[in-house]
Amino acid sequence: MSKFIPNTLSIAGVDPSGGAGVLADIKAMSAVGAYGTGVITALTAQSTQGVMGIYPIDLAFIKQQIDVLFDDVRIDAVKIGMLGQEPVIYTVVDCLSRRQPQHVVVDPVMVAKSGDHLLEKAATAAMREAMMPLATIITPNLPEAGVLLDMRPAETIKEMYGVAEKLRRLLSDQDERWVFLKGGHLPGSECTDLLYNGDQMIEMPAHRIQTKNTHGTGCTLSAALAGLLPQTENTPQAAKIAKEYLYKAIARSGDLAVGSGHGPVNHFHHWWKPTNA
Repeated sequence: MSKFIPNTLSIAGVDPSGGAGVLADIKAMSAVGAYGTGVITALTAQSTQGVMGIYPIDLAFIKQQIDVLFDDVRIDAVKIGMLGQEPVIYTVVDCLSRRQPQHVVVDPVMVAKSGDHLLEKAATAAMREAMMPLATIITPNLPEAGVLLDMRPAETIKEMYGVAEKLRRLLSDQDERWVFLKGGHLPGSECTDLLYNGDQMIEMPAHRIQTKNTHGTGCTLSAALAGLLPQTENTPQAAKIAKEYLYKAIARSGDLAVGSGHGPVNHFHHWWKPTNA
C-alpha cells in the first residue's frame, strides 16, 4: 500500500529570499512528506536584512485563488501565515468557513525577525476575534501572544502557563483545539514550548542553538505542523515531530550561505549532507 501524502495549503505572503512565507512553507511541508500548495496574500521586497516594502494582493483575487484551488484539490490541512490587513483576514476567514478544512494552523505573523511589522495594528482585533475561533491550533511566540492578549510578553515558564490558558479561551470550545506557545524569546540557554488544549499542558524543552540563522523559524514550524497533522495520530505527536524537525533545521543552518543578515534554516537538512560528512 502506498504512503498517504496529504495536500497542504499555505495562505501567506512571499519572501523573495525564501527563508520565510510561502516559499519556506512549501519547503517545510515537502520535507515532512506533504504536497504543498500556496495562496499569496502579499508580495514583499525582503531579504535576510529586513522587509523593505509590502504590496498587498487584491481581496477578490485572494478569494479567487482559494476557491479555484479548493474546487480542484482535496486540501487536508491549511497553514495561515502573513495576512497583513484586516480585510484580508475577513476574506480568508469567510473562504475557510465555507470550505471547512479539517486542520487549520494559524501562525499569527505580526513582526518579522528584523523587527518590521507585518500585521497592521488595526487588524489585531480581527485576528483575535475572527481567525482564532477558526483555528485548530495556533502557534504564537511570546511577543505575539502578548499582542493578542493585550499584555506584556511572558518572561518565565510559569507565566507561559497562564498565557497558554488565556490563549486557549480565544479558540473554539470544540475538542482538539490547541495552543502551541513558543518560548524562544525566554532568557537563558533553554527554550521551552508549551502545548495546551484546555486539559493537557505539555512542556517541550530544547537547548538553545547559538546562531543568527533564525529567519522564518515560525513559518517553518507551523508549516511542518500542517504537513504532519494529517499523517500523525494526534496533535502532540505532530507537534513533537515538527519541533524536532525545526531544531535540526536550525542546527544545520550553517550549511547554507544565504544573505548577510538573519539567515534561513536548512529545510532539507535530511537530504543535503555536508560535503565533509
